[in-house]
Amino acid sequence: MTQTTQHTQTRPAGSAAGAPAAADGERPVREHTLALTLSYNGAPFSGFARQPGQLTVQGDVEAALELLFRRPIETTCAGRTDAGVHALGQVVSFDVDDVDIAGRSLPSLRRSLNALTHEDVSITAVEERPLGFSARFDALWREYHYHISTEAARPVLVAPLVWHLGGGALDLDAMRAGAAFLKGEHDFKSFCLAASAVGKSTVRDVRELEVYQEEIVGCPVVTVRVVGSAFLHSMVRTIVGTLVTVGRGRQDAAWVRQVLEARERAAAGENAPASGLVFWRVGYPDECAPLRSSAGSCVSAGMGDNARQAACAPDGVRSSGDAPSSDRA
Repeated sequence: MTQTTQHTQTRPAGSAAGAPAAADGERPVREHTLALTLSYNGAPFSGFARQPGQLTVQGDVEAALELLFRRPIETTCAGRTDAGVHALGQVVSFDVDDVDIAGRSLPSLRRSLNALTHEDVSITAVEERPLGFSARFDALWREYHYHISTEAARPVLVAPLVWHLGGGALDLDAMRAGAAFLKGEHDFKSFCLAASAVGKSTVRDVRELEVYQEEIVGCPVVTVRVVGSAFLHSMVRTIVGTLVTVGRGRQDAAWVRQVLEARERAAAGENAPASGLVFWRVGYPDECAPLRSSAGSCVSAGMGDNARQAACAPDGVRSSGDAPSSDRA
């Protein structure tokens, strides 16, 4: 698969699609690449990435895969989420051989994995992708939603999924004006965890950034929707915290441009709580479309070509255009 990106990430050796057989002494050749689409409640997890002695999404999924296939399985995810961050359309890829999947249908794999994984993880689809597909390196764009409640009373039904400000309206027009300064390709050094930016490029491309009102199970929320490529560590949550500072009237919209130009984390707003952030979905080029899927003819949102994405997208949200690949928000 061809990776189209302005901020190049290098594939691990031998992981390219259609890679030749491994040489003697290397890992065994795998004959199929499977992809899982996951939803999870991030509250009980110490983030996505496996960590010794910690409950993580990757660790939980890989433990289930090892039980199922009776050997260790290494997975690659579309985007590593931090502790407490949720996901609606996380994608995880891994390679298997004919022996691993002999006599197993994709729907049966999905059922087995849902029985073996943590109760706060749901495998919504199991798909076979072109050999060598990488959930991370083949991604074109990723989409995140952040939910904010301005209700005076705690919104108990959605409290685990929102940042509850405890009353006081937000000026959405001012937030949108501030967001306009962040669209496009910029140096987002002010919007990332300082330690994670050392020695690395902090230039990223934000393709879409919207602020709007909606309801979740009858509870009014303000949603910040971000579509982009190379998200830095805590970048989305810092963008949200900065826009909320504007929405509360503590700074004007033009201040956001000053924050961007400062290239200093201390210049930006607070890092919004993890609980309000959801990794919504991820998009891939047409050549990465599923060969077969447990989900039937309509594959999960954010998968395959744009027509599939539009048809399957949650709440009628359409996919954006191509964007460079990224790893984390």
